[in-house]
Amino acid sequence: MNSVLMSSLSWVAYQERLQDGELVLLLPCGALEQHGPHLPLGTDALLSDAIAQAVAAKVNGLVAPTLSYGYKSQPKSGGGQHFPGTTSLDGQSLSQITRDVIREFARHGVKNLVVVDGHYENQWFLTEGIDLAMRELGAANPLRIMRLEYWDFCTEETLHHVFPEGFPGFALEHAAVIETSLMLHYFPQLVHLDVIPDEKSADFPPYDLYPACTHWVPPSGVLSSAKGASAENGALMAEQITASIAKAITYEFSKGHNKPLC
Repeated sequence: MNSVLMSSLSWVAYQERLQDGELVLLLPCGALEQHGPHLPLGTDALLSDAIAQAVAAKVNGLVAPTLSYGYKSQPKSGGGQHFPGTTSLDGQSLSQITRDVIREFARHGVKNLVVVDGHYENQWFLTEGIDLAMRELGAANPLRIMRLEYWDFCTEETLHHVFPEGFPGFALEHAAVIETSLMLHYFPQLVHLDVIPDEKSADFPPYDLYPACTHWVPPSGVLSSAKGASAENGALMAEQITASIAKAITYEFSKGHNKPLC
């Protein structure tokens, strides 16, 4: 049994962990979405959960079960809804689920919660769910929440090492070097390097059209090349990202820090 996982604990053991007022609960959030022919549909959920577990081990935290469905895939960041296997929630649904689970965590007595997002399109709907929960709980409730996208913790130094010829930007990194490298580090058995597409990066116009123009998206669903991916780059990013997230959590939620509360 992995004691970092909330789901592996009995309610009695969970209640005992909650007696620590500085306990941090991490909620990974992902999606079920195509990630090209070389990565699994559950990539976003798998990576957010793996990173949350690695961070929890550094901060003596717990990891709640992953929210594995996310907001609709967009052509310019996730390839779009036209790919078989991509299974998405409406924004309101994701916000309501987020609100509900946060409300339940507050009922349990959780005081420090970190929402770890691994799906680009989730951001504002997770934010809405957090806002709805906090509004309902009221100012007297001690729960504090941090929301983050794990890729934002990649430093310029790390990105320069991983992308010596230039970083294409996070939106085009769908199923590309970052995700493929991290999957090679955490879940190498699920990566099929022999079928990585050899295509140029997608080139999107500065606007959207509805219905979505599926011909804008490379047929593979990969928005920029993953050819530069490696387990070594994945290990480098994983360690740097998780250390940086752990540092931020410790700074914001430790009672001993010297910064004023927000």
